[in-house]
Amino acid sequence: MREFLNTYYGIQVNGEVEINGRLGYPDHEYVYFTISSNDNKARHMEQATLAYYLVENGYPQTAFPIPNLNGEWITTIEKQNYIVVKVKSLQNDILISHGEMLANFHQRNMAYNYEPQYVSSYGQWKQLWIDKLTFFEKHITDLATKKPNSFFRLLMDVLPYMIGISENAIQYMQESEFENRYDEADQGTIAFHRYQDQLLTSIIWPDDLVYDHISRDLAEYIRHQLIANNDLENILNFLNDYESILPLTVFSWRLLYARLLYPIHLYDFIAEILRAEKFDQAKETFADLIESQMKYEKKLKKLFSDVMTTNKTLQIPTVHWL
Repeated sequence: MREFLNTYYGIQVNGEVEINGRLGYPDHEYVYFTISSNDNKARHMEQATLAYYLVENGYPQTAFPIPNLNGEWITTIEKQNYIVVKVKSLQNDILISHGEMLANFHQRNMAYNYEPQYVSSYGQWKQLWIDKLTFFEKHITDLATKKPNSFFRLLMDVLPYMIGISENAIQYMQESEFENRYDEADQGTIAFHRYQDQLLTSIIWPDDLVYDHISRDLAEYIRHQLIANNDLENILNFLNDYESILPLTVFSWRLLYARLLYPIHLYDFIAEILRAEKFDQAKETFADLIESQMKYEKKLKKLFSDVMTTNKTLQIPTVHWL
């Protein structure tokens, strides 16, 4: 990659370092990373714009793309596309809680006033979930017929459950669209594809950036905590810290619940296995994930019961069968 950077970008680097699981190449001022991608150029350009905005507005640990010597943002070598990003500063001392940090990030970046076309899901969850359910239902059924292995047999057994809970989440989302208790905190902001703890890490990566409602990041963080079977008290403390900076509206709480109800993590797992086509190795992992789903549902029910017990003014509907 050193030769690649020199040949196509005119960059001389010294040594290499690994940061956040990615191999980087430093010079005297920046660290450079090459990221392979099959995404379209328009998507990369929108994410580049978000990254530049973050760098200019208080997040210098954001890596941002740079053009090659020909002024192109994507470099193609042997039919593989690459983008090169660079970062100057790394995240070091963290002086506030994780919840406060995420709230500050969302609040500050609500000032970004251009909604992207390719990396925005703002206001589109219901249709995206319908599309995902429709695609997976047909695709899985077709593949199970063509490849009758043990993984697809398990998948077909689980499919009715996934359809049912997805339809519940979609219906809940549809009803939430009529909720009128919202305010300026419900506008779009810069967010992450699947937020876990990216603001706590050394670098914010441009290919992880999207534009969406604040509940997206909150839900994905909580989802990760629930799947990991982490203590609910820690989640509640995280939410309290977040709300000390940016209080959630009833509309936000409903979106948060709807997103946690929709089994995004199951779809993500299946999509990854279908890409890799490693079906034999996936069966046991998927079986464990389905078994843990029951615990996930119980914890989700308990979490929102605790939230509404603590906050007497917040009363939102929840599905009765959880």
